[in-house]
Amino acid sequence: MTGGRLRWGLVGTGRINRRILPALAASPRHEIVAVASRDAARAEAYARDWKIPRAHAPYEALLDAPDIDAVYISLPNSLHAHWTLAALAAGKHVLCEKPIALDPDDVDRIATVAAAAGRHVAEGYMYRHEPQTGAVQALVAQGAIGELRGIAGAFTYPRTRAHDVRLDPALGGGSLWDVGCYPAGFAQFVAGAPPVEVMGWALTGPTGVDEMFSGLLRYGSGLIAHLDCGFRAVSRTWMEVTGSDGVLVVPSPFKPGPREELGLRRHDGHQVIVVEGSRELFVRQVDDFAAVVFDGAAPVVPLADSRAIVATLAALHASARANRPVLVPPA
Repeated sequence: MTGGRLRWGLVGTGRINRRILPALAASPRHEIVAVASRDAARAEAYARDWKIPRAHAPYEALLDAPDIDAVYISLPNSLHAHWTLAALAAGKHVLCEKPIALDPDDVDRIATVAAAAGRHVAEGYMYRHEPQTGAVQALVAQGAIGELRGIAGAFTYPRTRAHDVRLDPALGGGSLWDVGCYPAGFAQFVAGAPPVEVMGWALTGPTGVDEMFSGLLRYGSGLIAHLDCGFRAVSRTWMEVTGSDGVLVVPSPFKPGPREELGLRRHDGHQVIVVEGSRELFVRQVDDFAAVVFDGAAPVVPLADSRAIVATLAALHASARANRPVLVPPA
């Protein structure tokens, strides 16, 4: 770290890098140093295209570089935990795309190693950093809808590429890990706790991954949440939070624009609540990361939250396989 700036390396050339690179460039607390791929030619071409100073192959070469303080991991899901642990062993801070792991025990290992190394690890749930998410939480806490009674949400889109890593079971594919994590995580945030029991149903595609998934989540308070995700339906995202006195509708919860409108319906009428957001998404996420590293700030998405979401998703998969409700093991 030099002059209060984090020097970043990208582990992988995933499409999500197209969102993180502008965010890092837009913030004065970050500097993009290098990118790594398994293939040297691919890494060099990517570095040229995105004007990144240096290319590495394989990934270990980037982790060994002494002038890199933090890494962003955008590899397929099944590789996230392995390379997060490898980066920590190399002394790097880590921002990892979701899901950070496919097993809650791996999140525990990451947390233990990060604490021992004195390094910060965060999972890339960008929407958690946006003002709209905080506004939803505040409205519920203030009693705008009365007592919390239910949560529902969805994230679906049509996936058409035949050779997609999201369709490969060996790489942690499937709609629940890819996009179901969003409504599951949003519900956990609003509920203020993870569920204690889940029931899941999956529609499996030719490759063996879930291409559509529906789930019910039961919380200790008795609250029930419902999630719907998949690759075979029209693109849609929404969350709805229902209370004893009203309902709060969030039309664009996971990729909010610069100006969003929440719908609050109560017995006495309908109210539109305007929330001003970010002009450049992901900037708040990387700036929060820097604030934890440099200023000792509390992370917006702590690893305890990440572990709870991973445990929920793993339990939903187990439920779908067994065709019965499954308890979510506590941390």
